[in-house]
Amino acid sequence: MIIPVRCFTCGKVVGSAYPAYASRVNMGEDPKAVLDDLGFERYCCRRMIVAHADLISEISRLG
Repeated sequence: MIIPVRCFTCGKVVGSAYPAYASRVNMGEDPKAVLDDLGFERYCCRRMIVAHADLISEISRLG
């Protein structure tokens, strides 16, 4: 659905980094390198970004 604003485990802000992560990975960059570059060192924050499934367009009437 919509990416959470903060990591469920540690509370670090992760929601604002998802658009940058998604666009860079779609352009062909390595996901590990992108996460390192964005400053996500903890695996709890990394899983919040990597495991997110963008389903909002599938359930909304506008999509």
